Amino acid sequence: MQKAKFTAVEMSEGIVVAIMIEAKEGQSEAVAGILEGLVAPTMSEPGVKLFLPCRSPTNPLSFFIFELYVDEAGWSAHQSTAHFKEAIEDLLPRLSKRERVPFVPFATV
Repeated sequence: MQKAKFTAVEMSEGIVVAIMIEAKEGQSEAVAGILEGLVAPTMSEPGVKLFLPCRSPTNPLSFFIFELYVDEAGWSAHQSTAHFKEAIEDLLPRLSKRERVPFVPFATV
């Protein structure tokens, strides 16, 4: 997988999806593994610019995923992939909290 590099302008184009999730007690390592397994197939999708799962250094149950898509169609296509559907089926029962918020840039850089 090639390392993604973006200019400020490229980062301000498309749609960003910010996802906050919290694993149930005893499920944090499984959640981390699921998210790690999503990186390569998600980054190979044509509508995806960046898929970056992060983990809190102070709360191992807390995760943040930063997703950057070319457009809303790219986000929609991602949610239709087999790897996404399989991961979500495995992931959701392991979570106590999940919040997804899409954002679109409104100011030029």
